Amino acid sequence: SDIRLLEKRGGEADFFEDLGRPVRAAVLVVSDSVYAGEKEDRAGKAIIDELSGYPVDIVEYKVLPDERSLLRDELRRLADEMGLDLVLTSGGTGFGPRDTTPEATEDVVDKDAPGISEAIRAYGSERTPFSALSRGKVGIRGKTLIVNLPGSTRGARESVRALLPWIFHGLKLLSGASSEYHAREDERRRGR
Repeated sequence: SDIRLLEKRGGEADFFEDLGRPVRAAVLVVSDSVYAGEKEDRAGKAIIDELSGYPVDIVEYKVLPDERSLLRDELRRLADEMGLDLVLTSGGTGFGPRDTTPEATEDVVDKDAPGISEAIRAYGSERTPFSALSRGKVGIRGKTLIVNLPGSTRGARESVRALLPWIFHGLKLLSGASSEYHAREDERRRGR
């Protein structure tokens, strides 16, 4: 009865940062079989479902074949013309001969963000050893963060979970806004 909680830190809310507006995002499914109508997309829809509890507006959802040049053009359009905050791709990250999503991403990004792809693989490796086979890349084009996710439904869902909620901190920094998190941490360290 004499125990009281004075301060709680380290929970999900400590890492969530509101941009003051919804994140404008796109989900691109990269799959020859889904594009041809031979298979239903489940991974892209799982990504959208995982984001549904966060302030994210999916302004574009599109299925593309495994064609490096098409994906490259689409990534440029979403970043340069639409000015999206976040582009999540699903598929084309494996060892298959037509898997070129990481290469298309590399073609268009200005800066790599390898820590994010490493975090996704580390999170996945706690669930399946196959996550090490993902060649997914993450990078920045202008003010758009581009994240390659696996094409499997489970892999895509778990990869989004690996990103949330801390990815919003990165998006806030990328938008050029000052970080409230850093200000709060500085105040906490000074004992306020």
